Amino acid sequence: MLRVLVMVSGGGTNLQAIIDATKDGRIRNAELVGVISNNRGAYALTRAEEAGIAHEVISPADYPSRDEFNRALLARTDSYKPDLIVLAGFLVVIPPEMAEKYDHRIINVHPSLIPSFCGTGYYGLKVHEAALARGVKVSGATVHYVDSGTDTGPIILQKAVEVLPGDTPEVLQRRIMEQAEWVILPQAINMIANS
Repeated sequence: MLRVLVMVSGGGTNLQAIIDATKDGRIRNAELVGVISNNRGAYALTRAEEAGIAHEVISPADYPSRDEFNRALLARTDSYKPDLIVLAGFLVVIPPEMAEKYDHRIINVHPSLIPSFCGTGYYGLKVHEAALARGVKVSGATVHYVDSGTDTGPIILQKAVEVLPGDTPEVLQRRIMEQAEWVILPQAINMIANS
């Protein structure tokens, strides 16, 4: 049974997609052992609580230095003994020590077709604003392994989503979540759990 730890910063819609896919059998041989958020107000924590999943907040604001936060995050991560760490909208840079320790055991979902609109500064609505400004006709989402770079690790799955006339960043973001992120993130976890 693959032990999955999910890290989130916001609403937790990708977390909910994972919870639902675990319940309905689209993710097999995996268990959600914990949820870590950097944000006390994250609705993802409510989702975890309602699903009976252990959850906690580890925020950089609670530590005198980034190094101390990084050590605490790694220690709390280790305490869950995860086989796989899923970054599902986690807006904190993973410490290099964590990326190294959990090499090929951390995955991230990014709301574009990497290598487009990715890397430092491309997160949340900024990704969709950039895609619309460039005039792309297709966008989508990517699940990839996390390495020491930003959105540079090996790609696991991608799914394209059509950009429609009149799309706003918010409308495009929602379509990509519904048609791509919520589909391929559970698929990737299932693939890893059953490979």
